[in-house]
Amino acid sequence: MSHFPEFEVIPAVDVQDGEVVQLVGGERGTGKRYGDPVAAAERWVDAGAGTLHLVDLDGAFEGERVNADAIESVVEAVGGDGADGVGLQLGGGIRTAAGARELLDLGLDRVILGTAAVETPEIVAEIDDTHPGSVVVSLDAKDGEVVVSGWTEGTGLDPAEAAARYEELGAGAILFTNVDVEGQLEGIDRGAVASVVDAVDIPVIASGGVASVDDVVALKTAGAAAVVVGTALYEGEFTLREAQAAADGS
Repeated sequence: MSHFPEFEVIPAVDVQDGEVVQLVGGERGTGKRYGDPVAAAERWVDAGAGTLHLVDLDGAFEGERVNADAIESVVEAVGGDGADGVGLQLGGGIRTAAGARELLDLGLDRVILGTAAVETPEIVAEIDDTHPGSVVVSLDAKDGEVVVSGWTEGTGLDPAEAAARYEELGAGAILFTNVDVEGQLEGIDRGAVASVVDAVDIPVIASGGVASVDDVVALKTAGAAAVVVGTALYEGEFTLREAQAAADGS
C-alpha cells in the first residue's frame, strides 16, 4: 500500500468536532463545515477515489486523538480489504508507536506523523519495523522551514533535508504541505514540491493550495506521487474525476 501505482488525486476528510471542516491557512476557527465524515468519505469513494486522507484536526491541535469515533466509522464504512475498500491514511494527534500500530491494526493503511516525527524521529523506525511502508512523515513548511505543533513553531529545518532524513529512518512516503497557501485556493508552490521530490526516492504526496486542475497537473509534473485536495473539491472548483482525468492525461 505504501507506493501509489500511478499519480493519484486524494480527497481530504478533515474532522473537527465530529464534522468535516476545511481550515484556511491552518488557522483554528477559520473552518467551513461540510457535514458528516462518513457521508463525505462515501461520496468521494463513489466519485472514484482510490485513497482518502483523514485528519483529526482537534487531534493535531490537542496532541491526542479526539475524533476517534468518527474516524473509526469512516474506516468501517469504506476501508478494509473488501472489493470496495479504499486506501486510508490518517493524521492528527498520533504521538506514539503503540498508538500508530493500533490504528494500522484497526484497518488504516498508513499513519501520518508530524510533530511526533520531529520530536522523536526514532518512532518512525519503530512503526516501520512492524508495519513496513506504513509511515507517512508529514512536513509542513511555512516560509521555507518545517513547522510543528499545529503550524505554530518553527524548527529551522529545510524541508528537502528533513525529507531525506526521514527516508533513512524508514518513512514510506512524505506528505509535504505548504501552509502558506493552504485552504486559500490561491494555487501551489511548485518549486518547493520539486525540491522535496528531488531529495528522496520514496513517494511525495503534495498538499496545500490546490485551486484548479492545472495545479494538480503541475504537481504531477513536479514529481509528486499524489496530491491531497480539500477545499477545492468541497467548493466544487472541479470534480475528482476531472482532476484525475487531467492528471492521467486524458
